[in-house]
Amino acid sequence: MPRAGAPLRKLGFLTIGRFDGDSPREGHLETIRTIERAEELGFDSVWLRCRHLQYGISSPVAVMAAAAMRTSRIELGTAVIPLGLENPMRLAEDLATVDLLSDGRVNPGVSVGTPMRYDDYRHALYPDTHDVEDFSKERVMRLLRCLRGEPVSDFEGVVGIETYSRRVQPQSPGLADRVWYGGGLSSAIWAGEQRLNYLTSSVVTTEGTVSRDFATIQAEQIDAFRAHHPDPARARVSQALVVIPTDSATPDQVRKYREYAQSRFARTREPQGPRGMMFAPDLVGTSDELAEALHAHAGFQRADEVAFALPFSFDEADYAQIIEDMATRLGPALGWTPAT
Repeated sequence: MPRAGAPLRKLGFLTIGRFDGDSPREGHLETIRTIERAEELGFDSVWLRCRHLQYGISSPVAVMAAAAMRTSRIELGTAVIPLGLENPMRLAEDLATVDLLSDGRVNPGVSVGTPMRYDDYRHALYPDTHDVEDFSKERVMRLLRCLRGEPVSDFEGVVGIETYSRRVQPQSPGLADRVWYGGGLSSAIWAGEQRLNYLTSSVVTTEGTVSRDFATIQAEQIDAFRAHHPDPARARVSQALVVIPTDSATPDQVRKYREYAQSRFARTREPQGPRGMMFAPDLVGTSDELAEALHAHAGFQRADEVAFALPFSFDEADYAQIIEDMATRLGPALGWTPAT
C-alpha cells in the first residue's frame, strides 16, 4: 500500500470526449488532439469514458485505435466499458487488435450490471433475449477467458484454404493482466480476488459502511481491494476525482470552473438514491491548494496512480489549460515526474 505523502507514480486524466450532434467528427478529432497533447506533456495515461445514446464517446476502442496511430508512449484506458452492452468475445477481438497496434498500451476498464436506462432500448439491443441476458460478473470472466486464450470453439484446423483457431484471434500477451474493474465495496473485494486492477471514481456507494464521508468510503474500498488481492504489492489502483487547476486560467475561466463546481455541490451533502450514492465535491484551485487537499484525502493517500476527470461540458481551450496545469504545476506539486 502506498504510504501517505509518497510521490505520485502515474498521472492521467479521464475524458468523456463530448461532441456536437450536428458535427460529431470535430469533437472526436478534438479528443485525439487532446490525447496527442497529453503525450507531449508527459502524462502517463488518458482514459476514455463510455457513453451510449449520449453526445460522448460511444466506441472507446475505436477512438483508442485512432489515438494509437497518433501517439507512441501514452497508455490508453477505458473508464469504463459497461459490458452489458457488449459481447465479450467480440470485445476481446477488438481490444487485442488495438493493444497490438498500440504496442501493449491498452488498459481496458469494465463494469457489469443492468445497463443504464436499459428498458428504453432493450428491444433494439437484444430483440429476442433482453429478458434473459446475464449482466453478472460472469460477463467479465467471459472476457478474461477470451483474452487469456482459453478455447471458445470446438474446432481447430483447416477447411479448404481457411485456417481456424480454437482461441480468439489475435492474442495479445499481457492484455488480460491490464484489465481494470470499477465499482463499490463488493466489487473492490471481487476485483482483488480475481487479480484485476481497481478503478475508483468520483462516485461511491455507502454499502458496507456507516461513513457518510466520501474520502473515507473511497479509502475503505481501496483497502478492501488490496486486502483481498493475492499480491497487494503489485495490485494497481487508480483514483478518479474531478480536479481543476486554475494556475494559468483566465478570470473568466476561473469563474466558469467555480460556478460549475458550485452547481454540483448540493449532491455531495447526502447519499443519493436507493443505493446511497455519494458524490465527491469537485476540487477547484491553484495547484498548491489542490496538492494540499489531495494529500489530506484518505483515498488519494492509498493510490499511487490517478485519472483526474475532466468536466463534461467545457470547451477545448479550457481542457488545454487544465491539462497543461496538471502536467506542469499540479503533477510536480504531487511529486510526479513527467514521462519522456
